[in-house]
Amino acid sequence: MSTSILVTYASRYGSTKEVAEVVAATLREQGLTVELLPMRQVTALADYAAVVLGAPLYIGHWHKDAQKFLAKHRETLTQRPVALFTLGPLGKDEKEWEGVRTQLEQQMAQVAWLKPVAQTLFGGRYDPARLRFPDNLLTWFPATPLHQLPAGDVRDWAAIRAWAGGLAAQLQPAPAR
Repeated sequence: MSTSILVTYASRYGSTKEVAEVVAATLREQGLTVELLPMRQVTALADYAAVVLGAPLYIGHWHKDAQKFLAKHRETLTQRPVALFTLGPLGKDEKEWEGVRTQLEQQMAQVAWLKPVAQTLFGGRYDPARLRFPDNLLTWFPATPLHQLPAGDVRDWAAIRAWAGGLAAQLQPAPAR
């Protein structure tokens, strides 16, 4: 098995990709060999000693590419260290963060077999001008949380780098017995 680490992500509008790029760069700064790929391009995990997964939550669910990735690579992901970051909240309101944490717990319960060595939640970025159909429909209806929500970016780059910097030791495979 290689000592390379895969940082893979699912991203609809690029925010999670940007976080994955910073995670990969931070791991490289720690002297690790890292490959960065979108989840939909990953065909096998055999060449990687560890995997870092990044996915956003949309309306309480992980991006569909993340769901497919987890289903496809379930067995292999149980055989190596895995770290997981999720992007979700679009604001700084603690009530929103608690709601997203609850949604994340529900997603994790659906993949109870996944035992990440590290897991975190980061804020996301939102720009209504970039939304494509059908996502842009959510901005039109007053009952949706995106109605009249201004553009914003609550990603905490210092926290992202700190989390990634702490992963190096956790992503080392267990010694063979």
